[in-house]
Amino acid sequence: MPYPIRERTHVSAHGDKVMECALEMDIINHGARGASKMDCVNCEGFINGTVEGSGVSDPLSIPGKRTSPIEGDDLYRLRDRKFLLEDKKRLCAWALATALLGILLMIIHAEMCPAVYHPGSKSALFINGAISLSTGCLLIFIIAFHYKDIRLFIIDHNQVDWRIAMTCHRVFVITLELLVCAVHPVGAYWEIGLSYNSSSSSAAPLCVTGHFGHSFMNLELLLSVFMFLRLYLVHRAILLHSKVLLSASYRSIGSLNNINFTFRFVLKVLMNKYPARTLLVFILLFWLTASWMLTLCERQTRATADHMNMALWLIAITFLTVGYGDVSPNTGCGKVVCLLTGVMGVACTAMLVAVVTKKLALNKGEKHVHFFMLDIQISKRIRHAAANVLRECWLLHRANLSQENRGEQRRHQRCLLEAIRVFRHLRLKQRKLRDFASEMVDLPKMQMIMCDLSANWNNSYRELEQRILSMEQKLDELNHCFQQTSELLSHFLRQRSPEIR
Repeated sequence: MPYPIRERTHVSAHGDKVMECALEMDIINHGARGASKMDCVNCEGFINGTVEGSGVSDPLSIPGKRTSPIEGDDLYRLRDRKFLLEDKKRLCAWALATALLGILLMIIHAEMCPAVYHPGSKSALFINGAISLSTGCLLIFIIAFHYKDIRLFIIDHNQVDWRIAMTCHRVFVITLELLVCAVHPVGAYWEIGLSYNSSSSSAAPLCVTGHFGHSFMNLELLLSVFMFLRLYLVHRAILLHSKVLLSASYRSIGSLNNINFTFRFVLKVLMNKYPARTLLVFILLFWLTASWMLTLCERQTRATADHMNMALWLIAITFLTVGYGDVSPNTGCGKVVCLLTGVMGVACTAMLVAVVTKKLALNKGEKHVHFFMLDIQISKRIRHAAANVLRECWLLHRANLSQENRGEQRRHQRCLLEAIRVFRHLRLKQRKLRDFASEMVDLPKMQMIMCDLSANWNNSYRELEQRILSMEQKLDELNHCFQQTSELLSHFLRQRSPEIR
């Protein structure tokens, strides 16, 4: 019976997961997509435990646990699963590239019209058609990605019906992604055949002539801004292209510890390995994106923030929660952008403080050295303070014996009390330092010490058992000797009793 393979990195049995990763590595090394059935049969014969051409049997099993032979269909399933993961990674990369291309074309279209070409012209229609074409390709890539995901679900759950994979949550996610990726400006299609009027488009934020009213301009503005929602594909690309997910050893050890390899886990790994670099890249991208979105929102009012340099300044002071008040948004869209910028600024500032605190914190070795040197210094000061107390006691005793100058006695009493206060203060400081250092106990070191103690106790217990056994044997021998001696004495007495008579 084939082993049931769970979804992606989840496997019910630990040994099955380790065996699955080993089989994946073997399939990668031995065959490609067009591997013949004879190769799989040979691999199956090796996995079953007997190397063909030799009489050596080497079962791939966990010690103390019997495993059933793996059928050839499982090898095909593992091979298809590997290829599906590669296809998903490739489709996600193409989808992200298509989404970024559509956003770039939208930005070029918004910046060049009507400065370079007029609304409704062939150039505007061509660029808008390119945006629509990239949107269509993006939708195709999204559908293909989810198709591969459903096939992977079918393989992981032992060839179940594809309708089982179509849960309400999956249908909702696919529909939402298609709606988000389908959003793009379509104003150039409505401008075909309309005459260009510079006065009607002077207040237009995008490449529209204003024939359809202010509401149509706001709709084009929202469609252009909502195109940035396609950037959600970045987190999926990071997850599928991360070394954490591609490493078989990483996944096998993670499955043994019930770790879900999601984007949250990958982000934690990146923040632990490259905290400054990750925050810097995110802040720069967010700064540039929010600044251009603000200029797009403020073009309709011809305000100060419709220029890129002023928008960069406004986003920067809003992100840092400074807010000088010299520049402010006038439209509702601009206010929403500034509000989101302030929220992200607070979150990034908190993460930046955490990163700086972690970088400035001492590690275990540095803490041990630092507290050890502080303890030595405080111990020296305690010895000096104790010596001062003894000296002042002697001086006060000598002044009391002389009984000539009362002022001298009071002065020595004050010095003695001060020396005692300093001594007590230093003892309290040393106690606090040692209490704080005792909280930094190295748990692995303590565990090793306890393991050594337990091993020593076990050895002592075994030695004690051996000694008790040896003592029991010697007591048995003594008992046996006593019995023999008593028998000899009784026999001797029986022989001597007639002679005595």
